[in-house]
Amino acid sequence: MSAPVEAVLDEEGPPIEVRGLLSRFGANVVHDGLDLVIPRGQVVGVVGGSGSGKSVLLNTIIGLRQPQAGTVKIFGQDISSAKRRQWTAIERRWGVLFQRGALWSNLTVRENVAAPLLEHTRMSKVEIGELADLKIALAGLPADAGALKPAELSGGMIKRAALARALALDPELLFLDEPTSGLDPISAAAFDTLIDELSHGLRLTVFMITHDLDSLYEITDQVAVIADKKVVAMAPVRELEAFDHPWIQSYFHGARGRAASGVSELRTAGKRG
Repeated sequence: MSAPVEAVLDEEGPPIEVRGLLSRFGANVVHDGLDLVIPRGQVVGVVGGSGSGKSVLLNTIIGLRQPQAGTVKIFGQDISSAKRRQWTAIERRWGVLFQRGALWSNLTVRENVAAPLLEHTRMSKVEIGELADLKIALAGLPADAGALKPAELSGGMIKRAALARALALDPELLFLDEPTSGLDPISAAAFDTLIDELSHGLRLTVFMITHDLDSLYEITDQVAVIADKKVVAMAPVRELEAFDHPWIQSYFHGARGRAASGVSELRTAGKRG
């Protein structure tokens, strides 16, 4: 009798391990020998210039596109050789928040959040509805938001509804694609606080693509920098400030970088005081 699929997944190693990734669109090479390992239990920000392939990397990791070379392992499983049951086991352990939410416009928030539960569990409709309401509350939405359609939501509410859906299956691994883009500074800061609280409270590993320097300084454990078709550095954000790579220097020591760094220092000093 064969072992259950879950037994082949690594419970101790890194949730994400990318080695030697080659991503190409025709003659345009986006990644060439990219390596990236995301440690368990950390919030890792992924940054890079326009066209550096951040979203291509995310889509490759979650299986939406095939690389030209290299390996991607999720919980120790090479996704290129994963069987259907193995994919199902992996997908139950991650959640994805896409940049624009990607909510189904014809469904209510409650129905959007319930969709993964309907697909991946055998719970009753009553249980699914109750759990969907719980996830909606966990994402910081009011109870009456569950009955609304995406067109009736503000930008911040769309992000929170998409987060509630990403959390529906109690994932260990959470992918966030520009989670604060399009939000005003107050809403963005509130969303950062929510992610920080959830990542610690639920012991999540978070892969977060972002341009938001405030997010990088406030909630990440490490930041991976994509440049020159590779990950050229990965370190806590304060350590990255000292790297001499030209893109890192321009990004973290430009006006916006200095402002975010200064605000973060003030907040840290305030907490100590």
